[in-house]
Amino acid sequence: MPHTPEPADPEAESTEAAEPEPVEGDLPEPIRLDPADLAAGFARLSNVFATAGDTEDETGAVEDLPDDAPPRPAGAGFILLKRGRAHARELARLTRWVDDILLPTYGREISTQAPWCPWWPQHPEAVARLHALWLSWRQHIAPDAGPSGPAIWHRDFLDHTMAQLRSPGGPFAACTTHPHRRAHRLLPPPPATEHDEPASTSVAA
Repeated sequence: MPHTPEPADPEAESTEAAEPEPVEGDLPEPIRLDPADLAAGFARLSNVFATAGDTEDETGAVEDLPDDAPPRPAGAGFILLKRGRAHARELARLTRWVDDILLPTYGREISTQAPWCPWWPQHPEAVARLHALWLSWRQHIAPDAGPSGPAIWHRDFLDHTMAQLRSPGGPFAACTTHPHRRAHRLLPPPPATEHDEPASTSVAA
C-alpha cells in the first residue's frame, strides 16, 4: 500500500513564518546601570515621597504633619518669630506696604528732628515696629473693625510708632537727617547681660 504523506499543520506553518529572520550587522549594546546610581536614585525618590506631606510653620521650619491633620489657621505671625524663607517673604510684603501706603501718606520731611533711613530693613527695631504697625493696620481696616477702626489705628498705633522711629534718639539717629544727603549706620546695642559677679570696687577714703 503506497504511503500517503500527512497534511501539513497550518499552525506550525504560521509559527514558523512568524519567527523573525536574523539581521546581519552590529546590534546595540545592552544598557547597563550602575547599582550605586540605582540606589541613589531610589533614595532621592523615597525622600520626595517621605516629605510630600511636610509644611512650613510660622518660623520657616519644616514640620511633618499627618495626612489627617486639620488645616492650620491663618494667623498673622510676628516677623521676629519667622526664619528663612518665611521671614524674607514677610519682609517683602511689609516693604511694599511701607513704600506704597505708609511713606506716601505719613512720611513727613526728613530733618535732624525727624530722621529716616532708606535702608530701614537692616534695622531690627524698625522692622519689628513697622511690622507690628502693619499688623494692627490690617486689623483696624477690616470690616468688623467698625467705622472707628482707622481712627483707633491712628491714635493708638501710628502716632506712637512714628514718634519712636523718627525721634532724634531713635534707631535712625545716625542715618539720614537731610533729604538730599542719605546716610545709614547701625547703632550698636548695649552689651549682653553679664552673668558673672562684678569686680569689687573700693572707695577711696
